[in-house]
Amino acid sequence: MAGLRERQKADRERRILRAAVTRFRTEGYRTVRIEDLAETAEVSVGTVYNYYKTKGEILIATVAMEVEEVLAEGEAIVANPPDGVEAALLALIFQYYDHSLEYLNKEMWRTAMALSIEAPGTPNGQRYSALDRRLARQVTALIRKLQARGEIGPDLDAEALGQVVFNTLNTVFIDFVKDETMTLEALRADLARQIRPLGCLLARQAH
Repeated sequence: MAGLRERQKADRERRILRAAVTRFRTEGYRTVRIEDLAETAEVSVGTVYNYYKTKGEILIATVAMEVEEVLAEGEAIVANPPDGVEAALLALIFQYYDHSLEYLNKEMWRTAMALSIEAPGTPNGQRYSALDRRLARQVTALIRKLQARGEIGPDLDAEALGQVVFNTLNTVFIDFVKDETMTLEALRADLARQIRPLGCLLARQAH
């Protein structure tokens, strides 16, 4: 019975998040009410509040859903990255970018970022920051893998390099979500332009 209850609980939460993805994307985050999400998820308003205290928590949960999936897919790239520093970094980052609009649109990303910046000490702000740290750690893991293959010098600080690369990919992504006209192709091109010289420098240093 306990297992059944847990499955039912997980199913209700998935339905709430799917409802949020659908309605936030089509109608706008600020327009949609908790009551609307409950109706779409076919649960009571009270049930929604059992899982999430605010609409902001639901939005950050959709960000977490997005990030969990890209981290899982990124593990395969870290385990067996393409040859070459630039190619390996871009493979991982492009995978992040290509999935970024799977559940959220740009307005949702902007709102989630604003929530994390306006109230960094709240559970929402802390959860968003924790997701960023996990992405940065995965970039660092890739750099360590490239060091182990001899493509990046072993004396370089992998954690510092990972943070530099993450800060770059994050800044470019913020520019992307701020501009409704910017395409994923343009985002990829902008990031590639910035990663290329770094990749060249790291490859030269290794030899």
